[in-house]
Amino acid sequence: MDFLLDPHIWASFLTLTLMEIVLGIDNVIFVSIVANRLPPERRAMGRTIGLSGALVMRVALLFAITWLIGLTAVAFEVFGHAVSWRDIILMAGGLFLLVKATLEIHNTVEGEDHGPDGTVGAVAAGFGVVIAQIMALDLVFSVDSILTAIGMVDNIGVMVAAVMVSIGAMMLASKPIADFIHNHPTAKMLALSFLLLIGVALVADALQFHIPRGYLYAAIGFSVAVEALNQIARRNRRPAR
Repeated sequence: MDFLLDPHIWASFLTLTLMEIVLGIDNVIFVSIVANRLPPERRAMGRTIGLSGALVMRVALLFAITWLIGLTAVAFEVFGHAVSWRDIILMAGGLFLLVKATLEIHNTVEGEDHGPDGTVGAVAAGFGVVIAQIMALDLVFSVDSILTAIGMVDNIGVMVAAVMVSIGAMMLASKPIADFIHNHPTAKMLALSFLLLIGVALVADALQFHIPRGYLYAAIGFSVAVEALNQIARRNRRPAR
């Protein structure tokens, strides 16, 4: 139990937890948007299953570190460029995000998310399809997240604890985020644009061109601040009752 009194352990835990939460923002946004295509009574279950799957995958990958690190080894070469299985996973995940976000933007702009009664999300997706999409992206985000964790901390107990706390935080945040995105179309477009950025970043990583995530989060943070000001201005313009 002496390790619990080690300040270096706690510093590593807090740093990694914060990093995992930041890296999990895109995961939460994707889960929230996709789960909102379910019937209202099944959305909470979809988010819970999706994020629980993320937790299981991350912990399983931590206990398969040797195999996971092996994903970074060169699998084959294309036109003289080395390609690893990690690159393939990131490329597939990035392309999937680009396609999914583009389709969601199209449906929103064209009004295909509205049913005959004008309600948003009347065109509900099948539960199995939604969960399959969430699990597929969970795998991609988990590989990226755990490889980052391995590079920061060498204590598997700290990594498992940080992952569990970060996923717990995501679960608490998923409903408010999903409700906000569902109730504010401009926020949904902003979230989808963020997913497009992440998709581009994953494809770039797969092509050995790393885009620092700090740039992406700074850009989306600025956009969120602008959107928050827009929401406040819109609320202030409403006539008092």
